[in-house]
Amino acid sequence: MTSLFVREIPRAEHLARLRRYPDASHLQIPEWGDVKPDWLPESVGWFEDGELVATALVLYRQLPGTRRFLAYLPDGPAIDWRTPRLERWLDPLVAHLKKIGAFSVRIGPPLVVRHWDAATVAEGIADPDVRHLRELPPDGIDGYALDVAERLGRLGWRRCEEDDGSGFGVGQPRYGCEIPLAGRSVDELRGALAPHWEQSLRTAEAAGVRVSWGSAADLPEFHRLYTATAARDGFKARPLDYFRRMWAALNAEDDDRLRLYVAEYDGEVLSAALMIGVGSRVWHSYAASGRRGRELRPSSALLWRMLGDARAAGAKTYDLRSITPALTEDRLRGRLLFKTGAGGRAVEHLGEWELPVGSQGRVLQRALGVYLGRR
Repeated sequence: MTSLFVREIPRAEHLARLRRYPDASHLQIPEWGDVKPDWLPESVGWFEDGELVATALVLYRQLPGTRRFLAYLPDGPAIDWRTPRLERWLDPLVAHLKKIGAFSVRIGPPLVVRHWDAATVAEGIADPDVRHLRELPPDGIDGYALDVAERLGRLGWRRCEEDDGSGFGVGQPRYGCEIPLAGRSVDELRGALAPHWEQSLRTAEAAGVRVSWGSAADLPEFHRLYTATAARDGFKARPLDYFRRMWAALNAEDDDRLRLYVAEYDGEVLSAALMIGVGSRVWHSYAASGRRGRELRPSSALLWRMLGDARAAGAKTYDLRSITPALTEDRLRGRLLFKTGAGGRAVEHLGEWELPVGSQGRVLQRALGVYLGRR
């Protein structure tokens, strides 16, 4: 078996490969680097016998006062994770990043370890003795993903710690929700809705809630609802400029990469969300709603339209992003019920892993953590 080596590649070469092999995370396309101004992006490629066999987006975060960087590959890299020799892929990556000045490498293997069907989650929520998803028997376990965790540990990588038990730590969430779309008709998708979800959708339809695509000109209205959602749910809202930058960056190479959907009643926008499409997967992002008109269930009408559009466009998976694995907090549990009630299954990802680089790697990891914690 020949060895692999990693080097920087031009953005055009990265994009060309993604056109041939499009099933990467939206966090691993070159355009995502344009969305994150606090990070320095680099496209890298793995080569074997002179042929490009894999690509990745690396984001570098500089430690102030130094020329050293955290190298971060969110939802990546998209390599052959089922190979018995992970070091064949990871060692040349780390060697390249070390030359750049990385003191730490953080990766997010795009693997699902366990999943729980919607009915299983509903049973767990109804049982007062069940406090966490991991206390429920999973409906599926990927032995290969578990093996990857063991091999990463043997190679010196360690799982990144999360801020708390909610699953919403630094980096990408470990727990998410996905709706399978492949091979399913609209009737089958509707038949999989939970009774409370079906009733909400009927309420929105009977009221005449209208869902349509928005444009860049509608981003301020979306942001108004988003900031209201942030204040209500207790998280820090991103500025409007972030979404304008996202719109311009993601739609630069493909003008249908990012869509904005809005749900309106009587001329007023009641709910909105972004949908990002890459390959056979779409991501439901930054769902937002106000207090007005909630009794009309506009969020249900919005998601149902987005599901139908994603299916019609050929998507195989609709990714509803993060959920809480804790089943005891009412506010987060309501969000979990909404997502799984739409036919989604709860999933546990392998999580993010980090490797210190060089003799000062661990010290600088702690220093960056302190710096980011003070911002």
